[in-house]
Amino acid sequence: MAAMAAAVAAATSAFTSLHLTRATSYTRRHIRTFITSSLSSSSTKFNITFAPPKPKPKTKPEPAIPIINPNSDSDSNSDSVPNLDAEVGDQLYIPWIVRDEKGNLTLQSTPPARLLHEMANASTGKKKKKGKEVASKAATVVPTPEPKHSKAARRFYNENFRDPPQRLSKVLAAAGVASRRSSEELIFQGRVTVNGSVCKTPQTKVDPARDVIYVNGNRLPKKLPTKVYLALNKPKGYICSSGEKETKSVMSLFDDFIKSWDKRHPGQPKPRLFTVGRLDVATTGLIIVTNDGEFTHQISHPSSNLSKEYIATIDGEVHKRHLIAISEGTIIDGVHCTPDNVELLPGQPDLSRPRLRIVVHEGRNHEVRELVKIAGLQLRALKRIRIGGFRLPADLALGKHVELNQANLKALGWKS
Repeated sequence: MAAMAAAVAAATSAFTSLHLTRATSYTRRHIRTFITSSLSSSSTKFNITFAPPKPKPKTKPEPAIPIINPNSDSDSNSDSVPNLDAEVGDQLYIPWIVRDEKGNLTLQSTPPARLLHEMANASTGKKKKKGKEVASKAATVVPTPEPKHSKAARRFYNENFRDPPQRLSKVLAAAGVASRRSSEELIFQGRVTVNGSVCKTPQTKVDPARDVIYVNGNRLPKKLPTKVYLALNKPKGYICSSGEKETKSVMSLFDDFIKSWDKRHPGQPKPRLFTVGRLDVATTGLIIVTNDGEFTHQISHPSSNLSKEYIATIDGEVHKRHLIAISEGTIIDGVHCTPDNVELLPGQPDLSRPRLRIVVHEGRNHEVRELVKIAGLQLRALKRIRIGGFRLPADLALGKHVELNQANLKALGWKS
């Protein structure tokens, strides 16, 4: 230990005794000379080795500061100063004092291999750790698509435009499964499931867009068909019911309309059409066809007080007493029914039979026919030409229909 301490002290004094005078580059020969002369007074000797010189760089570095021993005399200093022109390109080595495997101190120009190895491992470990963190973040973070609309916009739509939940029987009827009464029978029979459970209550509130509804094993579409409002000029011989098979139904007049539905409304289920009210099989004229149950209920309900105008063609002559008898009304189903207006229309050259204009607002079954019958007249033909404020178009042929616009619906008294 004493020898090692003496060696360290000698080396320290040797390096601290060096002074800088002028810019000069020293080689291995000069450094060896300086170190040997400085350590000659010490009894401890070092085994000093140097690494082979590195290749000279292409660009000449700035001249290094020379190291001069102040203890040496002037002659030795003058002899030890190298030629700047010859030595300016030599490389300056930084000595490292390290302990070898045998425990001896050595002086070398490169850092210890152990230090270099530890530095390399430390830098590599940091990079790997950083790479693992980035990889873990990339694995955990899953990009989510931005919503098409904000929460406030969706809430506003749901509160103002989204259809509220409706009764199950009403939803089935609107989807075209069957009429409302037949839909209730399907529900009572347990042939309808809602979200995987059998539902036997027609009043159950459902939302087709959210609830999964099956009828006889078939999935009910999420989107209900678009509301349809049609005005038909009903011909004679057709009934206003889709349940009768032995007689022609007015629904058969809309076969072309249903077939072309997919072209006009792609992706939407076909509507189940039904009539608003009824006309006798022998009565012609205006009848409304739709798939909107609420509209049907409002228009056909007696509280709507919608007037209906008919043209009755009579066999034989019509006198004043006949008009008075019709205006006095008659009893139908235990209720006394009186017309709003009875008028004999003026004769026309192309029409030989007299015609009566009769306006009623209750619209009970066979009401106009009973009024004409109670007056003692023979009814030849009966045609309805107006409901509320909507009148049958004069150019609409028998068996043809026309779609109603908002103005027509408003004339019918529809308050959407």
